[in-house]
Amino acid sequence: MEFEKFKEVRELFCLKHPEVTEGKMMSSPAIHYKNKVFAFFSKKEKMVFKLGKGYPLKEQDFELSEFNPFKTKKPLAGWYEVDFEYHEKWEKLAHKALELIKSN
Repeated sequence: MEFEKFKEVRELFCLKHPEVTEGKMMSSPAIHYKNKVFAFFSKKEKMVFKLGKGYPLKEQDFELSEFNPFKTKKPLAGWYEVDFEYHEKWEKLAHKALELIKSN
């Protein structure tokens, strides 16, 4: 169910945006813009978005946490993960991540 929702979001973005493609991030399925990852599906079955270092976590009306796949290192700066519980937010967050990567 979780992966199907990710695939739905990825397919939507690939259809709407010619420069958006399927890809990988740390061997997980991802969404790329000009070969740069802006979102992916983690091994914990959460969707992860590149939203930038200063993203306002406290201002969100749902749970969003820093993505930390490492045991002994800091979280990946600017990357945030969202549980399937909030999958209705995934498409909106993917749009934010895409706009951010386009502006860089």
